[in-house]
Amino acid sequence: MIKNVGIVGAGQMGCGIAQVSAVSGYKVHIYDISADRIEAGLATINGNLARQVSSGKMTDEERKKALSLIKGSADLNDLSPMDLVIEAATEDETVKRKIYGQVCPVLKADAILATNTSSLSITRLASATDRPERFMGIHFMNPVPVMKLVELVRGIATEEGTFSSAKQFVTALDKTITVAEDFPAFIVNRILLPMINEAIYTLYEGVGSVEAIDTAMKLGANHPMGPLQLADFIGLDTCLSIMQVLHDGLADSKYRPCPLLVKYVEAGWLGRKSGRGFYDYRGEVPVPTR
Repeated sequence: MIKNVGIVGAGQMGCGIAQVSAVSGYKVHIYDISADRIEAGLATINGNLARQVSSGKMTDEERKKALSLIKGSADLNDLSPMDLVIEAATEDETVKRKIYGQVCPVLKADAILATNTSSLSITRLASATDRPERFMGIHFMNPVPVMKLVELVRGIATEEGTFSSAKQFVTALDKTITVAEDFPAFIVNRILLPMINEAIYTLYEGVGSVEAIDTAMKLGANHPMGPLQLADFIGLDTCLSIMQVLHDGLADSKYRPCPLLVKYVEAGWLGRKSGRGFYDYRGEVPVPTR
């Protein structure tokens, strides 16, 4: 039975998962090597919940109760009582493997370890842990409090009990589950990222401007935001790393990352988080950079 949930990584995804878990009544502990990041993350959660109160989606008592269920620290040992630990670190296999090497020794023998990876092999990540049977992918969408979907992905060794515990947990968060096989990028990003990459090729080849491409897909395909605007929101470095996972894992030239995407990442223009991507966010209104 999952009651205590540990989150590794106090970034946007980790704090989003912490927020929805606490709102659903789970005790949550956020671990991060940076105490400053934890503090900033808790402040973000508080702000998000305050907005939900002001829009009438929750009461102030519910906000206070959720906040009282979230703790954070830079001490790994605080994860030892957790029933489920979700790693929400950067999309880099080396970083994730290093985390598992540090986290596994402090976990209870029956604790489930999960990853929020959006593209990496669950089977391969599981092999870096001491509990491949109790390891799986629980992939939340960004922003976690808003997006209804969670992809559940089993590795080759994941036991049925682990899978059913993860299903119960995600259902309790009032999310919709989709089950994906352990192939590069799973379902959502296997379809979404090549579309974004194709939009960048369309820009690269001069078929349309940033504005023309985004308007075309918003009004011509009824997408809520254009593919280049979405790429900036996801982070161009994340888009590139997922395309590289697809290209390496499936060895098909259709997944080749667009050279323009590579150039933007090399320039440090990573989208919204860095102030510039396909749009420049440094002024009052985002302005296309091409």
